[in-house]
Amino acid sequence: MQRRTVLTATAAGALATTGLAAPARGSAAGRTAWSPERPFRVQMVLFDGVAEQDFIGPNEAFTIAGFATGGAVAVSYVTGTVPRTVRALGGTRVVVADGWSPRTADLLLVPGGGPTGPDEPGVAHEIKKGQLPRSIAAAVRRRLVIGSVCTGALLLAAAGLTEGRPCNTHHTVRDQLAESGAVVKDARVVDDGDLITSAGSTSGIDLALHVLDREFGADLAVMVAGVLEFEPRGTVWTARAR
Repeated sequence: MQRRTVLTATAAGALATTGLAAPARGSAAGRTAWSPERPFRVQMVLFDGVAEQDFIGPNEAFTIAGFATGGAVAVSYVTGTVPRTVRALGGTRVVVADGWSPRTADLLLVPGGGPTGPDEPGVAHEIKKGQLPRSIAAAVRRRLVIGSVCTGALLLAAAGLTEGRPCNTHHTVRDQLAESGAVVKDARVVDDGDLITSAGSTSGIDLALHVLDREFGADLAVMVAGVLEFEPRGTVWTARAR
């Protein structure tokens, strides 16, 4: 039996157990009511040198949520330019079918990369090139949430999005993030409304679960965590009244 079939059946069964009605409302007054006809669209930005765990964990969480809600969550990989094959930090090759299209996203999520230098594939190299930070900066619009996992926050800083904003990144580069003018919070996930960041690699799953809680309610987030057999940890810092 294919793994996707197993996950779909498990998610559906777990969802039925919670008594959660299929797709819930948006998280705030005036937000879209997510449904299979109008899903919550997550785009994960991949680039050469991206860390596998940074994008695979959140992708799995959002994919399970999509199964469980009949398609009210849609997740895809994009590149900063055109569709292509991306070589991740550990050598994994990912065929990315979609190019840059942030206007068709509700959450634009930027993973991080390893401790490589500016002349090797990774975050520092993307910052040196400048194209991806410029594209992220230009993507900002009302109702688009931009997020990061691990050192992906440095790409958001290079885009000018973290100055004066609460956020977090991997503990080894917090000083670098602070130098951008960010207000670094020692929390697993930092939610400042249209900017959501998380700490090290595995915290990307915590970020995804928090976003599901925020957009669909706690039952869906708890169900997805159960299917993953993942125990959320650490503090979620939020500037918003829940």
